[in-house]
Amino acid sequence: MREEIEERCLEIGQYIAEHGATVRAAARRFGVSKSSVHKDMHERLPELSEPLAAQVSQILRYNKAVRHLRGGEATRRKYQSRKTGLDGE
Repeated sequence: MREEIEERCLEIGQYIAEHGATVRAAARRFGVSKSSVHKDMHERLPELSEPLAAQVSQILRYNKAVRHLRGGEATRRKYQSRKTGLDGE
């Protein structure tokens, strides 16, 4: 594995572990695709740091488990702001 990919894997892993970040947030922060983050975290990181990989895996499982709640909340806010905007006219 190339050195810059190893460094990126470790940096993204640390970022997710420290911030509880989602794959999408990590991809945006590091300027890579979500697919790259997934591959880095699930295939490459365990080869580099098993303890960090376990911690990141737990965070990503949690984020996946609650994503439907975040999506529902975002939809609620969207329609709430539309309703508020219509009342204000």
